Amino acid sequence: MLVSVSRLDHCIPIPGVWFDRHRRGGSRDEWVKMAEDVRAEIVASVLEVVVSEGDDINEGDTVVLLESMKMEIPVLAEAAGKVTAVNVAVGDVIQAGDLIAVIS
Repeated sequence: MLVSVSRLDHCIPIPGVWFDRHRRGGSRDEWVKMAEDVRAEIVASVLEVVVSEGDDINEGDTVVLLESMKMEIPVLAEAAGKVTAVNVAVGDVIQAGDLIAVIS
């Protein structure tokens, strides 16, 4: 979801990424990536949790493995960073939009 704002002194959500212009002070070009929410895109069961809180991961690494309609679906990290929260466990049934993990 892209958000249009008239004032640039607020955090602005961009798909999976938060930017904050005050973190480094000033211009729009200096916005710093703060955290990425990893969210479910479909209704599924959690088959395997691959990462743990505190793990360092790279872009493209598998965060969890989901199962839906007898298919295994890997959920990949869209950015490198440290896993700061894992909000699912093996066997959980998750809905589209549910928070799986946070990477910062």
